[in-house]
Amino acid sequence: MKIITSGAAYLDIDAYACCIAYAELLNLQGIPARAVSSTQPNASVSKTVLGWGPGLHVYAAKPNDEFVLVDVSDYHHVDPIVVLDQVVEVIDHHPGYEHYWAQKLGTAADIRPIGAAATQVFQRWQAAGLVSQISEQSAALLATAILDNTLNFTGQTTTAADIGAYAELAPRAQLCADWAEQYFLECQAGIEANLAAALAADLKRMKPDSHLPHNFAQMTVWDADALLQKHRSTINCWMAEQGEDGVLNVIGIRDRKSCFLAPSTVSQQKLNRLLALDWEAGVAVVAPSMLRKELLKLGLFAASQGAPNSIVQ
Repeated sequence: MKIITSGAAYLDIDAYACCIAYAELLNLQGIPARAVSSTQPNASVSKTVLGWGPGLHVYAAKPNDEFVLVDVSDYHHVDPIVVLDQVVEVIDHHPGYEHYWAQKLGTAADIRPIGAAATQVFQRWQAAGLVSQISEQSAALLATAILDNTLNFTGQTTTAADIGAYAELAPRAQLCADWAEQYFLECQAGIEANLAAALAADLKRMKPDSHLPHNFAQMTVWDADALLQKHRSTINCWMAEQGEDGVLNVIGIRDRKSCFLAPSTVSQQKLNRLLALDWEAGVAVVAPSMLRKELLKLGLFAASQGAPNSIVQ
């Protein structure tokens, strides 16, 4: 059995979609596969998305099972069921562990800059010649993951492949023309209904060599300004509980911007070494939007150049 799984800390729409859609493809090809996770989806997997069909399995791995990692390549943070020596494939778009997996898996490690891992999974459907057989659920999941991870095609990591994949998937998924707005508004409502849980469900503890604040939370909503105006004090309290060195990236789809909320000067200074930012009352706005993985890439680049104090434009 091939177990298709992702990270341990949280499960976002990209990981959720990739697990389900890739397991479906492998089963169609006669390869027994199961989409599995030990963790719960975060707010990016909205109630409507959850209602599209069966979700992920909770599964006790057997000794001979093989593992496929999707939307994750940091082997420190994979699902706890994973046996690293039994990983046979990695599909990811986050930087940092390309060399590790290339040495272990060769071409079976597909880690590259692209808007969504969902696009990489869709490309496997294309290569297999089975796009016509994709279920409506898998098509809708992959399409929505592409919308989310490309920030509705405004993100700096968006590629032509992401745009093309969505164009093929959306009709098969029967998504409405304004699905993007509906989806991000629903995600925002879910986040606001339980803000602390939403923050915790998309929080990463960054390593010191990342040159980023230690606690880095992120959320994607339709209207970032409205969320911050309404919930600023609650967010500040939650961040203080996590420790002094932290930042929240609130990505606003409507206005195509990121609002970085970093109450401490320690965190602000770390970000200032990577970007030219203007802070006002602990908030800096960047347009177009930036994802956490893009900042991580800037941090890794600064480390490789041995110039942690340089500003990357």
